[in-house]
Amino acid sequence: MVQIVYNFESFSFTGICQTVALSLCPLIGQENGVEPVCYSRNIDIGGNLIFQPATLVIDIVAIIMAAIMIYHIRSKYTAVGRKEIVMFFYLYMITVFLEMLLVTGIIPTSSPVYPWFTAIHIGVVCATFWCLLLNGFVGFQFAEDGTPLSLWSIRISSFIIFLLTGFISIATFKEIGPFSYRSPGALWVFFFIINGIAFVVYVISQIILVVNTLDDRWPLGDILFGTAFFVVGQVILFIFSVTICDLVKHYIDGLFFGTICTLLAVMMVYKYWDSITKEDLEFSVGSKQSVWEVKELLAEDELSQGYGGTQYQSPPPPPTQNQPQYGQQYNQQQYPY
Repeated sequence: MVQIVYNFESFSFTGICQTVALSLCPLIGQENGVEPVCYSRNIDIGGNLIFQPATLVIDIVAIIMAAIMIYHIRSKYTAVGRKEIVMFFYLYMITVFLEMLLVTGIIPTSSPVYPWFTAIHIGVVCATFWCLLLNGFVGFQFAEDGTPLSLWSIRISSFIIFLLTGFISIATFKEIGPFSYRSPGALWVFFFIINGIAFVVYVISQIILVVNTLDDRWPLGDILFGTAFFVVGQVILFIFSVTICDLVKHYIDGLFFGTICTLLAVMMVYKYWDSITKEDLEFSVGSKQSVWEVKELLAEDELSQGYGGTQYQSPPPPPTQNQPQYGQQYNQQQYPY
């Protein structure tokens, strides 16, 4: 029975890293990083140690699900905010991929590139939250969706957040300038405070959007479920990770459930966006089945028109002997030559 330790310290990752193995934990707090009290056991695959094997499976599932959601978003050609929201899912996919490389030990902590990949990972995480925040204002039409102003404002600002947090991360790991891994206060502020504010503002803005502009209240359920999944995941990740790890004999820990809950929250973001966007079916391209149905209807319509045109263009029956040939007489008078 391990000693369950949870110590949340402001502007410090030490207590958190003693609870859960984040990607940045081997790089901060002290020279060799901070090791969690209890963490998931590793497995040997082809002579290579893989940490967090259960989390690795969930990361692969998350990448596949993100790709499916991106495909469906891109197929809704006329939906409002399609190009804006798809950037969020691209960033989420990159975040999961980098986390998979770092947390599972595919990139070992002793590698000289580990701090750089960790800095990139943290930068993408913060850019993802920022992109989600800006997507929350797309529905208010401050800038028309799909226009260069709307798209490039999100792209440029998210890239700036990525560069800023990435620089703060690598400067903290390498002790550049006033930054130090012993007191990573600036990194802590971005990781928890800024990202938390972005999430809360997004949720509040979407509730206001649904209440004020939509007659349907069902999208509120998507918002509430997504919020619940994310909050529960963070609580399990940062508070109950050691307890779970000890109860299941080190097979999984809080990182496993945190990854699952984050995936469910992202899926609810997609479900919410899909429920509030309507597509102009006249210009949309749906599934293959609907395309074939349209082609069949068009073929039947053309066939019926072809039959109708043949009947209309068929020549009248020849006149009988008792019936005067008025048309012939008219033609002879009209054109005597």
